[in-house]
Amino acid sequence: MYATLGFSVAAAAGAWAWRHWLPRSFWYAVGFPLKAARVYLTWRRVAYGCTLTRKRRAWRLSLEAVPGLRTASAVIHERRRVRRVDIERAPRLGLLRPTGLGWRVRVRLHDGQIPEDYVKVCDRLAHAWRVYAVRVVDSAPGSVTLLATMSDPLIGVDVSPETGELLTVRPGRLENGRDWVIDFRTVPHWLNAGATQSGKSNLANAIIKGLAPQPVAIVGFDLKGGVEFTPYAPRLSALATTRTECVRLLDDLVGVLTDRMRICREAGARNVWRLLEQVRPVPIVVLVDEVAELFLMADKSEKDEIAKTATALLRVAQLGRAFAVYLIVCGQRIGSDLGPGVTALRSQLSGRICHRVNDPETANMTLGDMDPDALDAARAIAAETPGVAIIAGQDGTWHRARSVYVSEEEAEAAARQHAALTPAWADLVAVDTVPLKAA
Repeated sequence: MYATLGFSVAAAAGAWAWRHWLPRSFWYAVGFPLKAARVYLTWRRVAYGCTLTRKRRAWRLSLEAVPGLRTASAVIHERRRVRRVDIERAPRLGLLRPTGLGWRVRVRLHDGQIPEDYVKVCDRLAHAWRVYAVRVVDSAPGSVTLLATMSDPLIGVDVSPETGELLTVRPGRLENGRDWVIDFRTVPHWLNAGATQSGKSNLANAIIKGLAPQPVAIVGFDLKGGVEFTPYAPRLSALATTRTECVRLLDDLVGVLTDRMRICREAGARNVWRLLEQVRPVPIVVLVDEVAELFLMADKSEKDEIAKTATALLRVAQLGRAFAVYLIVCGQRIGSDLGPGVTALRSQLSGRICHRVNDPETANMTLGDMDPDALDAARAIAAETPGVAIIAGQDGTWHRARSVYVSEEEAEAAARQHAALTPAWADLVAVDTVPLKAA
């Protein structure tokens, strides 16, 4: 008895140490097989509780066919040993494939079901399977793929913003465990909304650090008097800190776009990426901080200046993708009350990032035209989780993500280290008169 007790204690201690010190191997060897058995054994009643089953007619053996199971008081007028009855049939569950965070499984849809039926019951599935979250990550005709995660993958994010690819940065991680990658050539313009201490400025730091080693020009609009972007001046080709400077810088950007249009027209190219590499202009990434300051009007004397600013910024957003000018527009407060210019600009910003916000109007302006579930998720972001955001962009769906922490000192060091890559703004706005028909 003492030997058995000692062996049990030693086995329990060993299992605890294995799970504590080597959690990944413990998950694949012990945790996942137990979870997989639970999922398969309980799938029928879980699907029934989540209203995912469908009634089917099937042949079943009646109790009257088994001797000794007939009720004495029952009067059987017609003895049918086999009869057709209605049964609840669960969707067919595919093979569970383990991941470092949980597992993936493909489910075959019943006739009449759509992926949204599973999106609505993800929370129910998470509670039934005793996991942190369940998300629909993929769908195909007749099936959906569910991703179950055992814990929150956004508690600790440790990735490098640099990707080594042009116009691509990796600012953080998605809830499904994959890297959050922003590819400006795929989604050229982004809207980044968030309250104070929500992680909005940290995301800008990560983007600057990721773009610093790339052969691109970075332009800043800082209506906080320059306190946000001035430390990164060594890597900025231009920086505007007042509304007058913003108007002048936007005029220069519109001139750059006009010049690049002419270059593409003479070369017979639809965009700058079809030009030869030796004549291709430098890509420009424009960071706008506190966009509301560009549209706020103290008196009527500023009306014309605001209208001019809104028109120029909208033109950059409309024409920028084809001519390698990309926008990242940030703001704490983004609402329709700022004027029609903000609404028009928002429609051109296909990438959306919504951190914790102070008012529902900002969340609605950022995500309201995409998915109602994304809007609800954005409103549920807690103040204790800075950097967490709801993003919608490259794959057409929304994700919960978190940016990696990049201190101001790290971003400043990256700006100084790669200052030699900064193109002079005078060279960028200079009109090239060399004919490019040969290109």
